[in-house]
Amino acid sequence: MSDVLVIIPTYNEIENIARMLDTVMALADGFDVLVIDDNSPDGTQDAVSAKMAEYPGRIDMLRRAGKLGLGTAYIEGFKWALAHGYDYVIEMDADFSHNPADLTKLYHACHDDGADVAIGSRYISGVNVVNWPMGRVLMSYYASAYVRFVTRMPLRDSTAGFVCYRRKVLESIDLDNIHFKGYAFQIEMKFRAFKRKFKIVEIPIVFVNRVLGTSKMSGSIFGEAVLGVIKLRLKSIAGKL
Repeated sequence: MSDVLVIIPTYNEIENIARMLDTVMALADGFDVLVIDDNSPDGTQDAVSAKMAEYPGRIDMLRRAGKLGLGTAYIEGFKWALAHGYDYVIEMDADFSHNPADLTKLYHACHDDGADVAIGSRYISGVNVVNWPMGRVLMSYYASAYVRFVTRMPLRDSTAGFVCYRRKVLESIDLDNIHFKGYAFQIEMKFRAFKRKFKIVEIPIVFVNRVLGTSKMSGSIFGEAVLGVIKLRLKSIAGKL
C-alpha cells in the first residue's frame, strides 16, 4: 500500500474520470486514489469501477446518496484515509484543472521538505489561471486577499482546492466539527491548521479551467465563503476552534 492517498470528489465527471485515473496511476510515486461520488447519473461510477478492476488495490470508491457538498465529501475521505493508515492525503479536482503531475510537488513538499500542509497555489507567483473569465479571476484573487485580511493567515491562495495534508494535521482537527460544506470548507481547513501552528507552504501551480464537463461553482457557495470567514475569525477570538 502507498503512504499517500489522493481524494477526488465527483459528480457527473464521465468525460474526465477514466483519463484522470489512468494519469494518476502512471505517476512514479505510486499514489492511491479514493473517488467519492455523489450518485452521478452519467455513468461516472461505472467508469471508476472499471478502473478499480484495472488497477486492483490502488483505487477505491465511496458511493454517496446524492449531492451532499464538497466539504462533506472530503471529510468522509479524510476519515477513510486515516482509518486505512495513510500518512499523506491530497485533495484534487477530477476535471484536470489541477495538473496531476503537480501531485508529486505537493507530496514531496510534505514527505521530503518538512511541510505539514502543502497548497497548490495559483497566486504565490503572480496569477497563474488559464481560461477563466476575468470576473472569476478577480473574484477568486480578491477573495484570497479578503481572507488574508480577516484571518491574518499569510497565504496567497487560501481558497485553493489542491492541497496535501500530513496525517497529524487531520488527526489534530475535529473533523466532525468542520462547519462549512462548500467553498468556505477549504478556508476553514487551512485556518484550523494555521491556528494549530502547522507549517503551511504554497507551491506554485498553473490552474487550467475545465475543458470537459460542467463547473459546480455557484454564487451561494461563494457567499458562504464571504460570511464564513468572519465566523471563523470570531470563533478563533472566542477560542472555539
